[in-house]
Amino acid sequence: MSETAAVADDRKTAKAPSLGKFERFLTLWVALCIIAGIGLGHAVPGVFHALGAATVAQVNLPVAVLVWLMIVPMLLKIDLAALGQVGNHWRGIVTTVGVNWLVKPFSMALLGWLFIAHLFRPFLPADQIDGYIAGLILLAAAPCTAMVFVWSNLVDGEPHFTLSQVALNDTIMVVAFAPLVALLLGLSSITVPWNTLLLSVVLYIVVPVIVAQFWRRMLLMQGGQAALARTLRALAPLSLSALLLTLVLLFGLQGEQIMRQPIVIALLAVPILIQVYFNAGLAYWLNRSLGVEWCVAGPSALIGASNFFELAVATAIALFGFQSGAALATVVGMLVEVPVMLSVVHLVRRSRGWYERGRQAVPAS
Repeated sequence: MSETAAVADDRKTAKAPSLGKFERFLTLWVALCIIAGIGLGHAVPGVFHALGAATVAQVNLPVAVLVWLMIVPMLLKIDLAALGQVGNHWRGIVTTVGVNWLVKPFSMALLGWLFIAHLFRPFLPADQIDGYIAGLILLAAAPCTAMVFVWSNLVDGEPHFTLSQVALNDTIMVVAFAPLVALLLGLSSITVPWNTLLLSVVLYIVVPVIVAQFWRRMLLMQGGQAALARTLRALAPLSLSALLLTLVLLFGLQGEQIMRQPIVIALLAVPILIQVYFNAGLAYWLNRSLGVEWCVAGPSALIGASNFFELAVATAIALFGFQSGAALATVVGMLVEVPVMLSVVHLVRRSRGWYERGRQAVPAS
């Protein structure tokens, strides 16, 4: 099958499957891995410290392997040829890109400054304040890549819009992630280790995108959409397992600190929850004001709100270490991702009548 035919076939089947049983309870598995990591960290601390010390050029090798196992299968789903469809839903695209890159990172930095640096400061360890803010910034600086296909399907989203938006975000992320993170960390008076940041971008964005697109092309050329679907099914357990093993490793090293400060997780969740609902609501309202179809506005709101937490965790570990506040903040984002995004899905579906009434009042462009 030719690449063109494969892409056409891919567009016909762009709609993602519903949230699976395992993904539906991802928050539970994350919580269990946190408990397991803390317990194992107390039982065999030497093993975790040895794994944490296995670094080359400030990159932890066990984490690098696990992150690749997480990210490459997700990027394998992305068809960069969908960039050709960007103009078909330009108002939804402009809205989502604006929220993802011009609003969300800056609003999170503001929320981190307000809540972590000021309101919650008396309840947090003083030496980790900057790390927590850095982790929140990393969490918001990259839009979600894979799970948005699930969220889009749950709101009956237009699949070609979702595909083209994610492909565009991945392309922007290659060039914008490092400068944006450096800018916001600098504004927060946090030292930016540029060499490590750029290395993280190459390792966790550029190289995985290239590998995934080459692999995808080979699969489509040799076996078509069926071969790609079989590979994705085979890799799905590996990707999630790598994610959960990373959590066990992270909390094996973070456990002692967390046991001393259990309230930290709840406090870190506050700005994350606020920014998710704020950015989802902003994207949804802007789409309604512009007269965008509901089937585009739904995934636009969800893409505008969700985060690429796998990249955030990996970058936080590379920049600040396993036991940093930055790493912990990104994991808290992962912990709340599924339930909060499911609640946004519910709100989008329930508000369809309100949305359509307002959209119909907007003159067509």
